[in-house]
Amino acid sequence: MSRMITTVFGLGHLRPAPGTWASLVTILAGLLVWRVLGFPGLALLTAAVTAAGFIACAEDVIHDDDPPEVVIDEVAGQLLTLLFPAFAFWLQDWGGWLPWPVPVACFALFRLFDIWKPGPVGWVDRRNTPSAVMLDDLVAGVLAGFGVLVLGAVWHAVLMLTP
Repeated sequence: MSRMITTVFGLGHLRPAPGTWASLVTILAGLLVWRVLGFPGLALLTAAVTAAGFIACAEDVIHDDDPPEVVIDEVAGQLLTLLFPAFAFWLQDWGGWLPWPVPVACFALFRLFDIWKPGPVGWVDRRNTPSAVMLDDLVAGVLAGFGVLVLGAVWHAVLMLTP
């Protein structure tokens, strides 16, 4: 069962770039969960996936590295990224689909930080432990989430300045 969770029921076997495929599927699933269950449902899904990921990685990641087929970390990190703008829209009582630039920005920034591994993401990744498999993507998710909020604020500031 741990292997099924870490590969997200075989999603991690898609080639090329299984982490990118997992992120894309996660964005689509996250948008659906947001639309049907709102922010509380998305937050609950994120918490459940993250907890399952830590447990499964502790059991399945034998050699303390991050095998490419293990994509539960990408799913958890991508969901965490999506939580940031979802929370902002939820506070504004937004009832529709998240506007199209939001999922694109969430996907692009998360993949950028997950692949590039700047600062704290790289530091956590270099720990080479089963928990680091999950933690580096969660840190990338937090950075990407803040990045999406900053991009949104800049975009709206520019819109307000244009006549």
